Amino acid sequence: MKLKGKKQASSNSHEGSKGKMTLVLALAAPTAAFGSSFQFGYNTAVVNSPAPYMQDFYNQTYMNRTDKPMDSAFMTLLWSLTVSMYPLGGFFGSLMVGPLVNNCGRKGTLLINNVFSIGAALLMGTSELAKTFEVIIISRFIMGIFAGLASTVVPMFLGEIAPRNLRGAFGIVSETFVTSGILVAQIFGLNSILGNAEGWPVLLGLTGIPSLLQLLLLPFFPESPRYLLIQKGNEEQARKALQKLRGRPDVDEEIEEMRQEDRSEKEEGQFTVLSLFTFRGLRWQLISIIVMMMGQQLSGANAVFYYSDKIFRSAGVEEDSVQYVSIAIAATNVVITLLGISIVESVGRRILLLTGFGLCCVSCAVLTLALNLQPTVSWMSYISIVSVIFYITGQGIGAGPIPFVMINEMFLQSSRPAAFMMGGCTHWLGYFSLGLVFLYMEAALGPYCFLIFSVVCLATVVYIFFIIPETKNKTFMEIYKMMAKRNKVEIREDKEEVKDFNAVSGGQAEKKSMCSTKM
Repeated sequence: MKLKGKKQASSNSHEGSKGKMTLVLALAAPTAAFGSSFQFGYNTAVVNSPAPYMQDFYNQTYMNRTDKPMDSAFMTLLWSLTVSMYPLGGFFGSLMVGPLVNNCGRKGTLLINNVFSIGAALLMGTSELAKTFEVIIISRFIMGIFAGLASTVVPMFLGEIAPRNLRGAFGIVSETFVTSGILVAQIFGLNSILGNAEGWPVLLGLTGIPSLLQLLLLPFFPESPRYLLIQKGNEEQARKALQKLRGRPDVDEEIEEMRQEDRSEKEEGQFTVLSLFTFRGLRWQLISIIVMMMGQQLSGANAVFYYSDKIFRSAGVEEDSVQYVSIAIAATNVVITLLGISIVESVGRRILLLTGFGLCCVSCAVLTLALNLQPTVSWMSYISIVSVIFYITGQGIGAGPIPFVMINEMFLQSSRPAAFMMGGCTHWLGYFSLGLVFLYMEAALGPYCFLIFSVVCLATVVYIFFIIPETKNKTFMEIYKMMAKRNKVEIREDKEEVKDFNAVSGGQAEKKSMCSTKM
């Protein structure tokens, strides 16, 4: 194929970078996500339905040891620990992301992570036989470590193996399996299935099965080519991995793109979380991930789900049917995230972020009004249900999955692990903090607590509108160049450095696109 001029060459370059969905790609994504992200969602919801039976087990075990029933305050403490150990473990798991992915690779880290899941599943599944509730609490912390790693490494891995034109869709695959895990946990948690006195240990222990399947299947898929070339310096292995993923021998264009990114980062080495805070060239990227991840967690998702049962009951749903309505809502969430996969590459990340947080903002405001008017206006209960559905739509289509996609796209290879560590820590700290304070907020403010969530969503929308660029179908270096303007630095190849715009003479017409930046 002949190219006519630079303009034609550039156009063909963008066309050639568009990858097709190959069988290897189509199988790699669900293998990684089912073995990891699915369990993140499953363990988020798995203790909700069997909670009364698990608490009875706690009390009975305590009586067998002491010959007296457990004090209610002590029971509250133990159950709070059972619930809160999961996000606390997630925070510590996020701290482990950087060292593991840099030394063991993305796929290697996912395989190692299964040790946490399988170990915790065995402990939880046998806890009743062993007559120990302490093991459940410890296992929830271990599962949290697993989830902290899974929630960050899977989006990173999928984002790096996907071609540019499918990167956003692959990023949302992770969130789709998270919502699927929540749905399956709620279905299995029905009283008629495993959410009963006999079945709850099996319900907790099932989480080890996806990990076993991942241990068996994931080794057959290639490691991230970007990791192999840029961080391990092995172009031959990177080329073979890329050829397998793309299903064709000609991968020169993507290899060259990786070489350019590699050259741009030779001087700086691997970033740490601390160096992210001190490097001017990544200032707005760092602020952006903190704002988006805090907005995601403090938008009130857990609070809305907590209130949803009350809302359904007030609308006349019978007690026996509330579980099934909750399952229907969880299924809706899965469908919405699937919709996100189908439209993210055509609509773009920025629009989905604005739409998602915008829907959450309006829904929380309307929900506050509806909950306050329900005692006097009977049909307001239906407005509450509609608000919950719109809120879940906002979470599923934008606020939930897209921030992880943006972390992957706004950072280059050397800073991506540290960025995911920072994003993951922010995510889990927000999760833990909201779980800790929400009951106090609800007791003090009642339905007005949703106004706080509405304000958080509004502030996030404003930030995204003015700061976050559209990254659809752009290379990592092109995105880096866009953010360099926001950071008021210039990327130059000839001297391999980043300079302040203020220090650059205004007469420079030609700017090179690739460089290495010095801290």
